[in-house]
Amino acid sequence: MMAINEKVKGQFAELLKDYSVNIPNVGDIVKGTVISIDRGIVRIDISGIATGVVRGKELFAESQEYTNIAAGDEVEATVLEQENETGEMEMSFRSAGNQRVWNRMEQFLKDGITLSSKVLQANKGGLMMQVDALAGFLPVSQLNPDHYPRVPGGDKNRILEHLKQLIGKEIQVKIIDVNQKEEKLIVSEKAAWEDDQKAVLDAYKIGDTIEGEISALTSFGAFVKFGDGLEGLVHISEIVWQRIDHPRDILKVGDIVKAQIIDLNKSKIYLSIKRLINDPWKSVKDKYKTGQIVEGEVHKIEPFGLMVKLDEDIHGLAHISELSNKQIHSVDELRTVFEVGKKYQFEIVSIEPAEHRLGLKIGGVKGRNEKFKDQKAGESEPPEAPEAKERPAKESKLKKEKKRAPKISGDKAPPAEKKEEKSEAEEIKS
Repeated sequence: MMAINEKVKGQFAELLKDYSVNIPNVGDIVKGTVISIDRGIVRIDISGIATGVVRGKELFAESQEYTNIAAGDEVEATVLEQENETGEMEMSFRSAGNQRVWNRMEQFLKDGITLSSKVLQANKGGLMMQVDALAGFLPVSQLNPDHYPRVPGGDKNRILEHLKQLIGKEIQVKIIDVNQKEEKLIVSEKAAWEDDQKAVLDAYKIGDTIEGEISALTSFGAFVKFGDGLEGLVHISEIVWQRIDHPRDILKVGDIVKAQIIDLNKSKIYLSIKRLINDPWKSVKDKYKTGQIVEGEVHKIEPFGLMVKLDEDIHGLAHISELSNKQIHSVDELRTVFEVGKKYQFEIVSIEPAEHRLGLKIGGVKGRNEKFKDQKAGESEPPEAPEAKERPAKESKLKKEKKRAPKISGDKAPPAEKKEEKSEAEEIKS
């Protein structure tokens, strides 16, 4: 009988040992089945070992994953306290759910998944986003073309005003950076937009001509909307064959234009308007010749010279060294001599059609080439003979010696001395 009791005690001890091992510790993430949901309190059966309770902020209502749970659903929760005042295990969906959301974001990044996100706030650098149950950031540079703030001069206050108009809106984004340790989540609307454009772009190739509407003008070019929601950039150098200060000199928002596709880089489309127009520089030598005197209007005054308009198609440069025989030291000095919009007589000094360059100078001014020739000519003159340099010195020395020589009265100078003096005098005369 005693042996049986000892055996039972041993088995009971083993059961207690197993039971204590299986009780979750604080911080553990455990799985359980929802027993009931009542008045904002969720009770969970933890493998028949204990009953867990989740309430208040620990319900993690920010996550859609925990807003529609029902009795019988299997859930994960984190242990906050093994036993509360009523003998139940205090648990949290927030901690476990937060980890699951970060894990999900990393998977979305890896798989390139597009998801919906809500704009919460705006600052000068971008938008604060609600991404699932996490706070994310969308930089201004990652907005799609429709939402990107094209503000002249990059005024940050005007950029902020534009961004604030997006608060409350749901937009499609892709995860581009995840760092749980730093709680950093960066998203991109542009990346999601680029995915949508790929299929549409397949219908176009380099060299195609499109027709579209000027949607925006910036200092570096013009944006053209065309096709099914596509938008391309015409760089300022691709608008016309002439130099212009700003696209608005030629275009305005709303203009309908034709352009040629010159590059396709992922979702970026680069266009050219000028390539659909004949290049006037191809026939420039039929109209102008080197040495020809022409009348040109000063279009712009730069530190390096004058931009001169010869006609509507051909513009030339009069370098600062070709404008005066005297050195011009500054652009301010240049402005005292020449005026923008005024016409002057110029001589064509060079024509380079392939480079779209035409050089000019003011008539009568020695250009850079002539000044260089004069300088080379000066350097090539033969140096003065050494004898010529020495003669004045010898003559001066001889005069001094004569002054110092004593006067000889009566007797004549020795023949040898006279001969020597005569010899020196003859050398000076020769």
